Amino acid sequence: MTASRSAREKKAAVEAGPLAKVRIDLDDQQQFVYKINCTVCTVKGRRNWSVYRPGGDNGFMAAMDRWIFHLHEKHAGAEAPCLAYLPAAQQRLHERRQ
Repeated sequence: MTASRSAREKKAAVEAGPLAKVRIDLDDQQQFVYKINCTVCTVKGRRNWSVYRPGGDNGFMAAMDRWIFHLHEKHAGAEAPCLAYLPAAQQRLHERRQ
């Protein structure tokens, strides 16, 4: 059975940690769109830093990888369960760049 959107959102929010605000919306094709906002960092003066990735096969992983890199670079002392996946995220980034 496929998890509901709200169940996926709750799980992603737990993984992302306390500095994240996670939302999963639906696009025009009824696919998930993953959105993670940093509750601390702002860009262009007033908007929160965010990552937005459309669903598809790896939308969640792409959004979470980007969030992991943001946490690692901008919030070095932060704790979040997703940081356990930093080596795997770095490996995927390395593979994409080759």
